[in-house]
Amino acid sequence: MKQSKLNRRQFLLAAGAGSAVTASALIAGTNAPEAPVAVAAAPAKPEVKGYHTSEHIEKYYKTTTI
Repeated sequence: MKQSKLNRRQFLLAAGAGSAVTASALIAGTNAPEAPVAVAAAPAKPEVKGYHTSEHIEKYYKTTTI
C-alpha cells in the first residue's frame, strides 16, 4: 500500500510539473510582438457630492406616485 501512495504522488508531481513546463513553453513560444492597444479616455464625470437625482432615480419617483 505504501508503494501505491508513492506511485500516485510521483505521478501527480510529474503531471503538475509537466503542465507548468508546457504552459511556460506556450507562452514563451509566441514570437509575434503584441500590437499596442489604443485605449480611449473615458469622459470625466463631474464630481458630485451629496444627494443628487439621476435618470434611474427619476424613473423610481414616477413609479411611486399614486
